[in-house]
Amino acid sequence: MSHEELEDYETGLEFSLFREYKDVVRLFKYVIESERRFYLANEVDVQIRSAEGEVYFDVRLSDAWVWDVYRSSRFVKNVRILTFKDVNVEELAAPADELKLLEG
Repeated sequence: MSHEELEDYETGLEFSLFREYKDVVRLFKYVIESERRFYLANEVDVQIRSAEGEVYFDVRLSDAWVWDVYRSSRFVKNVRILTFKDVNVEELAAPADELKLLEG
């Protein structure tokens, strides 16, 4: 496989993943960004912990979808993220809320 064919293949995988994201995003309540991954989830629990003077984040997700082009199954029942970097959690607007914003 040539370098160009490999790039085309990876671009196709990423485009497919983006289409899947657009199809499933409305099924979830939260968007979560960690230093390594992007997730959608319906339940999020973020705990700030400390060990030996180091602060880290212990994040637990339930009913999640993982943005990872190489996973065969992106839907996951439970996810645990341990990281020393900050984790961004945003609540998605419900479809009814989006309509209110458009009308207002």
